[in-house]
Amino acid sequence: MPLFAISCKDKPGALETRLATRPVHLDYLKASKGLKLAGALLDETGSPIGSLLIVEADDIAGAQAQADNDPFTAAGVFESVEVRPWRLAIGEL
Repeated sequence: MPLFAISCKDKPGALETRLATRPVHLDYLKASKGLKLAGALLDETGSPIGSLLIVEADDIAGAQAQADNDPFTAAGVFESVEVRPWRLAIGEL
C-alpha cells in the first residue's frame, strides 16, 4: 500500500487551540488505521508549529481523508495541509 506524507502548518496564534484539542487529536491518531508515524513540527524554542504524519492509504484521497478528519483540522488549528506521495529511502517503519 502506498505511503503519504501529511505536512500541516499551524495558523499564527493557534497554540492555545492546539493544546486544548491535543487529547482528542491523539485519540484520533491512535485509532487511525494506516498511521505509521506522527509528530509535531517545532520552532527553534521547542513550541509546536505544525504536524507531520506518514500514513499508508489506498490512494491520495484516503490520505487526504485522514487529514480532513483530524480534530486539529476541525478545530481550525491548521493554516495549511499538504498531502503528498512519499517513499521511504533510508530506515524502516
